[in-house]
Amino acid sequence: MNDYMETARSAAATINGNAGVQRHDIALVLGSGWGEAAGLLGETVASLPAEQVPGFHSPVVAGHGGRLDTVAIGDTGRHALVLGARTHYYEGRGVDAVAHGVRTAAAAGCTTLVLTNGCGSTREEFAPGSPVLISDHLNLTAVSPLHGADFTDLTDLYSARLRALAQRIDPSLAEGVYAQFPGPHYETPAEVRMARTLGADLVGMSTALEAIAARACGMELMGISLVTNLGAGVSATPLDHAEVLAAGQAAGPRISRLLADIVAGIAAEED
Repeated sequence: MNDYMETARSAAATINGNAGVQRHDIALVLGSGWGEAAGLLGETVASLPAEQVPGFHSPVVAGHGGRLDTVAIGDTGRHALVLGARTHYYEGRGVDAVAHGVRTAAAAGCTTLVLTNGCGSTREEFAPGSPVLISDHLNLTAVSPLHGADFTDLTDLYSARLRALAQRIDPSLAEGVYAQFPGPHYETPAEVRMARTLGADLVGMSTALEAIAARACGMELMGISLVTNLGAGVSATPLDHAEVLAAGQAAGPRISRLLADIVAGIAAEED
């Protein structure tokens, strides 16, 4: 077995053992602006600091959490694994560290994954504060989390079934294509124009690599972005990380309630 999968299995055993459960069912990766959702899902029955779990590290960026929580989803009898310790590719730990969270979730028993992020928009109609379902992505990092001849099909990577479920809960939800850049610098105006020309509505520094790894692990997944800023050149003002965090905080209550309702709907359909 590959070392990275051994580490994921060890992490999963630590998380399941700490929570006293045989398995988790749904995993959530909470990006900028989405942190309040965990408290709305149900009772948090166990929690671990990231650095106490094999392969995880404390986040290096303010606003990106740092704990791994087990949440009982209402009265469904199902458990969510809330991964508040995302590793970004720009941290320099390598692509396996980026994929470690979703691989751990799969090893812990999760069959469904919800990826969230805070992102920029290439389109003025996706204004700051807008949640947008990810329908597809462009991986512009020039790397893959897969090793060797692992020819994973990504045709239907972002589940049409889960997107339809989300839109039944909130019919106003739009869809868009997400482009992951390596970061940590924000994109230039030319790069934003390029991304839009290639078909991207959203730009950010996460999600695509995790999605690929999750599909390779056999998980069904959905992605949902919170637009925290207009991309460079679309916005008339320079980009600022503090303003990105502020936009996420302002939208937090509404999008967190939305996400909790979506996860409850997923859990109910799996009964």
